[in-house]
Formats: sequence, structure tokens, C-alpha cells
Amino acid sequence: MVWLHAHRYTIGIVIGVIFGIMSRINMLRTDYRQYPTYPHGKIIHVSLGVIAAGLGAVAVPALLEKNYTAVTFLSLAAQQFRDVRNMERQSLTKVDELELVPRGAAYIEGIAMVFEGRNYLVIMTAFLASLFSIIGAWYWGIAAGVISIWLANFFKSGSKLGDIADIVPADIRMDGPDVYVGSIYLLNVGLRDSREKILRYGQGFLIKPKNRNARVTISHVGQRQAIMYDMSTLFGVYRDEGEPSLRPMAKLDLDSGTIGLLLLLQENDKEKTFTALHRVPVLESAVRMPSEAGVNKEKEG
Repeated sequence: MVWLHAHRYTIGIVIGVIFGIMSRINMLRTDYRQYPTYPHGKIIHVSLGVIAAGLGAVAVPALLEKNYTAVTFLSLAAQQFRDVRNMERQSLTKVDELELVPRGAAYIEGIAMVFEGRNYLVIMTAFLASLFSIIGAWYWGIAAGVISIWLANFFKSGSKLGDIADIVPADIRMDGPDVYVGSIYLLNVGLRDSREKILRYGQGFLIKPKNRNARVTISHVGQRQAIMYDMSTLFGVYRDEGEPSLRPMAKLDLDSGTIGLLLLLQENDKEKTFTALHRVPVLESAVRMPSEAGVNKEKEG
């Protein structure tokens, strides 16, 4: 017990760093979008996670020893993580120019924001694990680390498209050269070959907002682009460069706020597409809440 008390700072820092790194690894996933890339992209983000874990764990002994000047290094860390956000934004913007169906600026900004924010979650995990190890006992630090990882998992995920909108399969029809999904006009296609390919490979869906907030959110151009990008990445896109008529589209019905979605996918399985549409992430930059405005609350009251 005497040895544990004498080395409580060292034990606290070690436990904090371990749980901070575990938290970052737990939040790091290479999914269907293949980002971060493997292995080099993961190495970069895990290395930054180690730095963040060390900062969070060392901050506790500095505070307990009243060495408040030492805590100012956290501000340097915040600047470093903002630079990481800029790096991610610039890299993805360059890559996006080569995509057949691009992510769009809103999606890229969301990814960059996520990678910055998750470093702060690592700092929180390491800080709490280190704090409870030092002021309590090592097993309290482990318990705090486990709970912190659970909280980090909770905060890392956001809303899905199925939470804010009803998604309904719809027929694709042609009125001469005009293409419709349900009753929503999408585009004019002059070439007969392109019209035949759209009817053969196309899938149509109507995305109906559940409330006024959802209506503004799904009408956001960045959110619509994210839907088309996710579906094209999951199932492949039936198009090549230089074919403007063969591209996915998401058109807004101005009267109802419904989105008419046309997808041209290599894997033409409507059931899988229908399921995947419900899981498309809602971009933080696209979320709008007009119902919270004072003027709207007064009107409803």
C-alpha cells in the first residue's frame, strides 16, 4: 500500500494513457468508405490518440501539484488538433475531385470535425481514468476508464436518415425525355440509350420528412449529396466520367418537402438499398431546427 501511494502519480498516468489509447482505437473504424485508410491512415490517427491520451493523463498530476502553468499545454494540443482538422479537410477535398459521385463539402467538413472531436474524447477518457486512479485507487481508475470509453462510444454516433424521414420505394417513369420518380420531376434525358439504362438500372425512392426540422435538414444540398455518395459507395455506381445523364439525383419537391431520389447502382438490390438508406448519417452541418426559433414558438403558443 505504501508503494502504491508513493507511486500513485505514475500509476495514474499509466492507467490514463492506456485507457486513452484504448478509447481511440475503439472509436477508429475503417468502414465501407475506406477512411481512414489502412494502414497509414490508422497509424496517423492512433499516434495522435497516444499524444491526446498522454496530455489528458499528465494534466491530473499537474493540477494536484498546483502547477497551473503546466496545464496551459492543453491549449497547444487544441491548436494541434485544429491543424489535424484542416489537414483532413484539405486531403479529402483533393481526393473528392476524382470521385464519380463526390462526398461534397458538408460531408468532408463533418469527417474533419469528427476526427478533431474524437481526440478531445480521448483526453477526457485519459483524464478521468488518471484522476480516479490518483485520488482513489487503481481499480477506481479502471472503472472510470471503462465508463469513459462507453460514454465516448455514445457520443461518437449521431442520427440516421431513418430517424428523421420516412423512406418509400417509388417507380421511375418516363414522359417522353422527362424522368420522374413518383410525381417528382428530375431531369430531361435526350438519348434513348440513356433512358433505357435508367429504366433498367435505376432505383427510385421518396424521402418524406417527419417534421418541419427534418424538412429543412433533408433539403440541405450537402445532406442530399451525402445520401447519393453513401449509396454509390456501398453498391457501386453505374456510370463513367463524361456521362452527365447517368448520375444519381436527389430533387426536392418544393410543395411537400419530399426528396425524389434516383439511384443508378451496379448492385441492383432494392431491399438492401432500402435498408442502407435508413442508415445514412445525418450530417451535423446540415441539421436545422426552425421549430426552436422564438418566433415559431410564439406562433405555436
